[in-house]
Amino acid sequence: MAEAVPRLTAKDPIGDITAAILEAGVVIVEDVLDAGPLARFNAEIDEHLERAEPGRKLMNPLVDGFFGPHTRHITGVAGKSRTFAEEVLCHPLLLGICDEILLPSCASYQLNIAHVLDRGPGAELQLLHRDEVVWVHLFQHGLWEDASRPEVQVASIIALEDFDAENGATRVIPGSHRWPRDRQPRLDEVVPAEMPAGAAAVYLGSTIHAGGPNTSRDRRRRGMHQSYTLGWLRTEENHYLTTPLEVAKTLPRRAQELLGYAAHDAIASGGGYLGAVDTASPLDLIDQGRL
Repeated sequence: MAEAVPRLTAKDPIGDITAAILEAGVVIVEDVLDAGPLARFNAEIDEHLERAEPGRKLMNPLVDGFFGPHTRHITGVAGKSRTFAEEVLCHPLLLGICDEILLPSCASYQLNIAHVLDRGPGAELQLLHRDEVVWVHLFQHGLWEDASRPEVQVASIIALEDFDAENGATRVIPGSHRWPRDRQPRLDEVVPAEMPAGAAAVYLGSTIHAGGPNTSRDRRRRGMHQSYTLGWLRTEENHYLTTPLEVAKTLPRRAQELLGYAAHDAIASGGGYLGAVDTASPLDLIDQGRL
């Protein structure tokens, strides 16, 4: 029997939301985006989605099959939408959750990937998966197998229009973040994350989930997927190319940091630094006009 997904609102204390995520592996938070930023964001990405080609060839056939032939897909969102870069990427709720879950394991966290997935009629149930599998070598070598291991990723799907079971609401399996890695999910454990536009399903990288099947006749399902990870891990999306320096220079400093333009400085924790330029933080060099 499938477990219910906890539901809270963006006005609830961050600690309550984080506790629910750590307990269930996923939580639906309503009212993350108000009507204003939601409308602006949708308007800014409309033209990009119109040009997106469903079923275009991606990195390899497995990735092609993962997204499927009925999904319009845009990446590099911080370079395409100012609303995303300023209000969604840097959303205080999402960053507050990351502060509590990720910061104990790094000096700073960063955006892993941000992409809009617009799933059309005919889209099938995606492969049920854990997002953290992109860092499979952590788990292959037993570095992260202990039951008390820290989480490496916090992810969210923000509904840019209403999500329901028919139009392809993301499927989640509450509690699956606590499963042994070899346990296979059953379909009766899968729950559709039905939610209104502006709400978000926030989940751990260890939680099993998938894009839902769109069985409607004529309705698309537009969602914003973004995830954050530890600052010392390689990111899934190469932000230095999708949001090049000349664009990054125009963004707020917090957005620049999240896009990886700051060094990961763990000196105070007894470690070292990563991502430096000329043994300095790239952000300091940008401020000085040297980059």
